[in-house]
Amino acid sequence: MSLTKRDQKHLWHPLTQHKMTPEHLGIVKANGVYLQDEEGKKYIDAISSWYTAVYGHCHPYMVQKVTAQVQTLDQIVFAGFTHPAAVNMSEKLMEILPDNQQKIFFSDNGSTTVDIALKMSLQYHFNQGKKKLKIVAFKNAFHGDTFGAMSVSGLDVYNGPFSDVVLSVDRIAVPTDENCHQVLADFKKLLATNQVACFVFEPLVQGANCMHMHQAKHLDALIALAQKYDTVCIADEVMTGFGKTGTYFASDQLENKPDIMCLSKALTGGMIPMGLTTCTQKIYDAFYANEIAKGFFHGHTYSANPIACAAVIASVDLLKSEEIQTGIKRIQKGHQAFLKSIKPYTKVKKARTLGVILAIDLDVAIDRYGKDRNAIFNHFMSKGIFLRPLGNTLYVVPPYVIKQKELAFIYDEIKEYIHLIS
Repeated sequence: MSLTKRDQKHLWHPLTQHKMTPEHLGIVKANGVYLQDEEGKKYIDAISSWYTAVYGHCHPYMVQKVTAQVQTLDQIVFAGFTHPAAVNMSEKLMEILPDNQQKIFFSDNGSTTVDIALKMSLQYHFNQGKKKLKIVAFKNAFHGDTFGAMSVSGLDVYNGPFSDVVLSVDRIAVPTDENCHQVLADFKKLLATNQVACFVFEPLVQGANCMHMHQAKHLDALIALAQKYDTVCIADEVMTGFGKTGTYFASDQLENKPDIMCLSKALTGGMIPMGLTTCTQKIYDAFYANEIAKGFFHGHTYSANPIACAAVIASVDLLKSEEIQTGIKRIQKGHQAFLKSIKPYTKVKKARTLGVILAIDLDVAIDRYGKDRNAIFNHFMSKGIFLRPLGNTLYVVPPYVIKQKELAFIYDEIKEYIHLIS
């Protein structure tokens, strides 16, 4: 019996209405940019498996480093103990983080990094005797699926059933050239109450919001204003981090750096789950006291798992390497040329790129999920390309090791599909 059939007996997949999508393709192997199903067919992983496997699947260097760690130390409680992999990882990560980031707190995934950031922000003020409980986030944001992360997200398709039980959040529009003055005014009005604990945002790209992009200069203005009111600024770099916007982090393109950063996904190159919440010395110092209650009492069983730490070390080494930096530049150049080539296409409503992220809004009416969206997914899978459209938005976030011919194949098939629907 195939994996697809065996899967149906016990497994419940994420983001899936199983009555509408009963079958899930069995993938048995992955290498470089390719996934392979149980029948031997290969697919280019054009979204790096949800932006994780950015160095390609099973990169030899990643495998080597993780294997060595498995043979030395697999797991140890991080409360009361430390270990070489965690210490080495912290030193390695500081080489690429913005200079103001000084402390690292461990968890397991992107959603938990945001939950931790929110708790840190609220307790940061509490520990100083200040009552600041308001949270501000962008409209149409997405920060994860746990309750805190879900609260600051603004996409009803994910949060609808829980709207009455999440944290209260004030929302401001994503700034543009046209509305930036109004957004600043709206934000200042909220900040002037002196009740805003934190401002959480996806820097430069709102991933789940169909790769909506915004400008660094506008975000800089919001961060400067927030920090003037001692409001903690949280950059959710779970999607944007580790090279996707062309720099190590999207925050590198900002003049005003966030107080807290959330990292996951490409953090470990897709090798093993891990999440990190990093912060400034100023944030940490608010918890450093003679009173036990002022400590940050949050913990995950697999915090600082040595194997995951080894994967992070390898990830940072690769990100800084000539191989990967050359790959990022190749993808950027390819995306920019592709955008120019599709300008005459009438079925392209809007197209944009930043770093290795490419997004194309088709001028067709398609729900975010459903049969029409699934038809697009199945079309590209039949061509040997794994894309995961968000409604009428096609996006590409390929592994940095992708070759020019593989990029060209993706571009050609997207053009062919646009011709097909024209």
